[in-house]
Amino acid sequence: MTSTVIENIGLLLTHDDERPEIADAALVFDEGRVVWWGASVDTPAADGRVDAAGRCVLPGFVDSHSHILFAGDRSAEFEARMAGRRYEAGGIRRTVALSRAATDAELLANATALVAEMRRQGTTTVEIKSGYGLSVADEARMLRLAATLTDETTFLGAHVVPAEYADDRAAYVTLVMGDMLEACAPHSRWIDVFCDSGAFTEGETRAIIRAGQARGLGARLHGAQLAESGAVQLAVELGAASVDHCTYLSDDDVQALAGSSTVAGLLPGVEFSTKHPFVDARRLLDAGVTVALASDCNPGSSFTSSLPFCIALAVREMGMTSLEAVTSATLGGARSLRRDDVGHLKVGARANAQILDAPHYRHLAYRPGVPLVSSVFVDGVHELVRPLA
Repeated sequence: MTSTVIENIGLLLTHDDERPEIADAALVFDEGRVVWWGASVDTPAADGRVDAAGRCVLPGFVDSHSHILFAGDRSAEFEARMAGRRYEAGGIRRTVALSRAATDAELLANATALVAEMRRQGTTTVEIKSGYGLSVADEARMLRLAATLTDETTFLGAHVVPAEYADDRAAYVTLVMGDMLEACAPHSRWIDVFCDSGAFTEGETRAIIRAGQARGLGARLHGAQLAESGAVQLAVELGAASVDHCTYLSDDDVQALAGSSTVAGLLPGVEFSTKHPFVDARRLLDAGVTVALASDCNPGSSFTSSLPFCIALAVREMGMTSLEAVTSATLGGARSLRRDDVGHLKVGARANAQILDAPHYRHLAYRPGVPLVSSVFVDGVHELVRPLA
């Protein structure tokens, strides 16, 4: 692989502790890693050159929460919610039925298209969950497929109790902790549980997460999406890397997160799509909680693949500054995945970056709905999204 310099950068966002932002900058990649950045006048030689033409360069987004292996459509649910019906977890079962009936090729084609859609909007790292199979064979095949698209795969057999176990949820929990976990663990980095009203109890969640941890999987949780509960403090107790949604938080929840390494994953596309209240991110940030922004791309409660859209919502509705929102979608996402090689452009990081067709990253919130990503770099490989004007 040859070295590449991105030159004539109007503003470079590195997230480096000493120089987090540099005006009139250049950035050099070699062998898929960041090897240099600094002032344009000091740009070293490189094998290839890309002219940023005064635009902003920032790290590729890290989408730390998605459910993109599925089949079918739930747009009628969305329309019903817009007319006043509240979101409930039970709609997941419709997607389960459709996804079980889909072929591997159909599932992979849909997920591949969504990953490409994410890439065009600046996402260079994505986590993908199972959870729409809810049988041993279907969960395992979804994770095998997910592993062809990302290293960040999450076993979510505990999404909801499937219809065939409606009268014996204890048997389903036993299945998740036993045969299903054994089949899925080889294809997973993480285990997740939807710990909320209509899904799984705190006791069930603790047992499932501990079983996954015993198999070497890291812990993640869905929690506090539909109501306040003990899910957030349970995530902290279990040492989970993240607890995602956090829509309904008590003061004790915030305090627990602030004193832990557990990241609060905020998913504003869900609040947009379900009409639940937007999270007060200012409350979390001021308490010292590490925050990630993610899409939660799924067919039921947040069918968006756009982290720029989530950034705009976070600035408009959640009390975040543009820098805080962008940081949460890059460095925050990396911390949610316990990664130190992505989400920033410090020397040694993976060469995952994006060039905006804008002079500053604040345009991501300032110009919502406008396709601003011109180029992405994944491990140093340049992918042109659309030519610079």
